[in-house]
Amino acid sequence: MEVAARPADAATEVGVVAELADLAVEELTPLRGGEVWRRESGRSVPATASIAADLDDPDAHVVVGTIDEVPVGYGVVHAVSMRDGSTLGRITDLFTLPGARGVGVGESVMDALVAWSAERGCFGVDSVALPGDRHTKNFFESFGLVARAIVVHRSLGS
Repeated sequence: MEVAARPADAATEVGVVAELADLAVEELTPLRGGEVWRRESGRSVPATASIAADLDDPDAHVVVGTIDEVPVGYGVVHAVSMRDGSTLGRITDLFTLPGARGVGVGESVMDALVAWSAERGCFGVDSVALPGDRHTKNFFESFGLVARAIVVHRSLGS
């Protein structure tokens, strides 16, 4: 079994990456904080248009994670300009199909996203882990990401 990560092909892989993005939104929305995440920064479903836009964006990098060359995961990072002129790598998407987890696909994708961010001169990388999603938090911590802010929320019922 060969696990790898590579840049997504904008000409041929919009559909497969969008399908993975749709599954990611479906998985995360029911989690604690997931509904607000979906409204604020999650992708619209279907994600075809937003994935196509990221593939065309020079300040974004879309990566496909594969097992034996079959796409089973993806990740997206954006180079975001900060107020002081520096650049931050913001990982907006990182997802692996449930049956392909635990074999290194996510790690390969994360390595590719971090490497691209370093090549772009980013001073660091950020991402989001929803509250209670210990697996995602632990995954990010294994790459040296640590909490730098905690967002609190109160629902008003709408």
